[in-house]
Amino acid sequence: MELMKKLTKDEFQTRLRLLERERRNIVEKENERIEPGNGIFYRYKYPVLTAEHTPIYWRYDLDYESNPYLMERQGINATFNPGAIKLNGKYYLMVRTEGNDRKSFFSIVESDNGIDNFEFWDYPVEIPETKRPDINVYDMRLVKHEDGWIYGIFCTERKDPEADAGNTTAAEAQAGIVRTKDLKEWERLPDLKTPSAQQRNVVLHPEFVDGKYAFYTRPQDGFISTGSGGGIGWGLADDIENPVINKEEIIDQRFYHTIKEAKNGQGDAPIKTDEGWLHIAHGVRNTAAGLRYVIYAFMTDLDDPTKVIYNPGGYLIAPHGEERVGDVSNVVFVNGVIREDNGRVLIYYASSDTRIHVAETSVNRLLDYAKNTPEDKLRSAASVKTRKELIEKNLKIMNS
Repeated sequence: MELMKKLTKDEFQTRLRLLERERRNIVEKENERIEPGNGIFYRYKYPVLTAEHTPIYWRYDLDYESNPYLMERQGINATFNPGAIKLNGKYYLMVRTEGNDRKSFFSIVESDNGIDNFEFWDYPVEIPETKRPDINVYDMRLVKHEDGWIYGIFCTERKDPEADAGNTTAAEAQAGIVRTKDLKEWERLPDLKTPSAQQRNVVLHPEFVDGKYAFYTRPQDGFISTGSGGGIGWGLADDIENPVINKEEIIDQRFYHTIKEAKNGQGDAPIKTDEGWLHIAHGVRNTAAGLRYVIYAFMTDLDDPTKVIYNPGGYLIAPHGEERVGDVSNVVFVNGVIREDNGRVLIYYASSDTRIHVAETSVNRLLDYAKNTPEDKLRSAASVKTRKELIEKNLKIMNS
């Protein structure tokens, strides 16, 4: 039988060319903007990155002698939750890349246009470890700070040291910090210390506040459950090389029966505008099928980033179509946003912990959305009243 036979060297090379051709077809596929959109943003037809985009030489042993069947030796399960940055005219994503062994690591891909043709760098990123090694690392936010460094704030996961001996699932999440000038050489700093037991979705504010480093946090009592914590927090640290927050305050709270009743967290660093700081965040609610993650927006005061000035109700982006299905279904998550000098905004979001998409919008559209979308009135009757006002206004226009 054919499956019983080792490949000849010629068959090996033929199969290798086929694998590479199929990968190139995926990488080089021109993306298409989906019209007409909703006026707030445009989706694109194809994911900008999937596991199939990863190089063949990351997954296959290309030595005929040691791999005569040309088998995939180290598979890639998913590419998702990327940090994002634009440098020297190129778009870079810091991708959470997950192997078949469940270990996540960081990879850098680059593109000339930000919507397709993302190419992986030759090697994954090597993140230095602290004296207490990371078991898993993921979801890095890349922030150009006014101190001249590019910082990467990521989740470092380790086994809970207080777990019972037989408990192999109890984990601890904290905020790891690295910095770089060129995305190539990375310096590891101590993990962020806060009053909270655990931290997720920590983001560095791009500017000093009162001469200090400012962080958006997400305090948690446990690894999954926020417990008495939750909400998007805020804290100041005197020194980034010894990052300690002594006091956290919640600036964007969770609310019952909303898109963020279970959890919410800052996405990337907020976008600075003349009218305030534009925030892209994620919210989580419970459903009969499990947790549902969506993306939402809000704005804070330009001079006081802890003061919310606009808080549009509902979600900005929710899972749609094939985005609903994956390793962890019914999820969209964002930790990478690029604002360009011309006002264009690219929101890189992952769907269902599996693949990466891009939503295209602009600062002006996001400002209009944030300022003029009604807030969540927190009751069905109030929601009906708000919608009725819109309907009455539109019927007058239509009938005039």
